[in-house]
Amino acid sequence: MIEDSGKFDLNDELKTQIETILDNHCHDFTQIVGILLDVQEQISQHYIPKIAAFYIADKLPIKLSAIYDCITFYDALSDKPRGRYPIEVCDSVACKVNDNGFLLETLKELLGIDFGTVTYDGRFTIEKVSCFGACDRAPAVKINKIVYGPLKTREQVRDLLKQFV
Repeated sequence: MIEDSGKFDLNDELKTQIETILDNHCHDFTQIVGILLDVQEQISQHYIPKIAAFYIADKLPIKLSAIYDCITFYDALSDKPRGRYPIEVCDSVACKVNDNGFLLETLKELLGIDFGTVTYDGRFTIEKVSCFGACDRAPAVKINKIVYGPLKTREQVRDLLKQFV
């Protein structure tokens, strides 16, 4: 199940991973987006828990508010727990013209969830994101940094989801 961000435990292993990430970025606060993406990748629910944001702010010369500005601005970052496989649905003009509405509705129906929620087993989250540069494969989704598309039939969407079950 998805754990509550407020109850997240910043254990020694994760602290060590964060320290390594900060070292890899030379403790350069101007690389905060890359740092946050790398930290988020270490957390199974693909998000930045509050305690991790505080820890990073404490280790860098950066305000906590600047960290949250990044988290809330960039689609790839989240401060809320997500499914193990966040499904990013491109909501660009190219995807809309190619009927991403069908894709969105099919995903919601097959998974039984709405945007920003997580399936009962913690496996999937559906998120609308701005263009991720796959206009030639519209309508498309991105799962774990891999773009899939075009997804124009219910069977194509179902077959894609089966790969992650």
